[in-house]
Amino acid sequence: MKIKPVITNKYQSKYLNITLDFDLNTNLILISGDSGIGKSFVWQIFDNDRDLDDNLETLNYKDIKDVNAKIKGYTNKLVIIDNADILLDNEIRKYIAFDTTNQYIIFGRNPEYLYLTKENCKELVIKDDIIKLEDMFQL
Repeated sequence: MKIKPVITNKYQSKYLNITLDFDLNTNLILISGDSGIGKSFVWQIFDNDRDLDDNLETLNYKDIKDVNAKIKGYTNKLVIIDNADILLDNEIRKYIAFDTTNQYIIFGRNPEYLYLTKENCKELVIKDDIIKLEDMFQL
């Protein structure tokens, strides 16, 4: 399900010598891939930025007890979720899929109940110390 971004269409950050440069062309992005490709590292960059940006929220395995309540309580946030396969149950996945007040970047492998299209599925590309998003299903 492709919905235009409601919070931002671009996110940039710098951490040590790494630059994060994300073009966000949809309201929900699933970043998938093998272990060890940098998903949790990228989540950590967002988590570091959270104190500087009131519109940014980060969730990971530490939030497992109250993740549904947190997500349903957010308004006008860019929500970054790591370890989504263990954090998100089917109910909250459906909620996220139809939420038009927040924007999501989800790190995980399970797309069930998110109602994704190819525009929602991305992978990390790291080149010259710059991390970008690329379409997972390129034509």
